Parts: sequence; C-alpha cells; structure tokens
Amino acid sequence: MLNGPEIPLMVLFVSIAAVFIMRGPFGRAMAERLSGRARSGTEDQDVRELKGDVEELRNQLADVQERLDFAERVLARKDDRVAVVLQREAERLPPVR
Repeated sequence: MLNGPEIPLMVLFVSIAAVFIMRGPFGRAMAERLSGRARSGTEDQDVRELKGDVEELRNQLADVQERLDFAERVLARKDDRVAVVLQREAERLPPVR
C-alpha cells in the first residue's frame, strides 16, 4: 500500500501532466469542440450542400416572382380592356329611365 507522501506526489504529478496536455494542441482541439467552433469534414460538406440548396431556392423564388409580376400585368391589361369594352357598350345603349 501507499503510505505517506506518495499519494500527494502522484496527485501533483498527474495534475501537472494534465495542465501540460490541456494547454497543448489536444487541449485547444477539445476546447474548440466543446465550444462548437470545430466542425468535421462531413459537416463542412453538409453546409456547402445547404448553401447550394438555398441559392437554388432563391433562384426559383425569383423566377416565381417574375411570373407573378407578368400574370398581374396581363390581368391588369385585361381589366383595362374589359372596362373599355363595357364603356363602349354603355355608350351604345340608350339611357335607362
């Protein structure tokens, strides 16, 4: 069994070793991982794919907006034409008494 100063010396030795390990590259990597800053290669690939999907959706949305604007213009023109036709018809009919 361990008697006397062996236990505190082992604790001191393990503590010093842990400090050196944690202050090195391994400790920095662990800190980044725990803070959420570090990402793996597959996560980077997923982020790139998602950015591509978002860009594709933006392009599709722009196309849909252009189509909607065109449809609104066509409908507005038809409304103007219908109003002109109705006005001409009203001018031809005799006034209502």
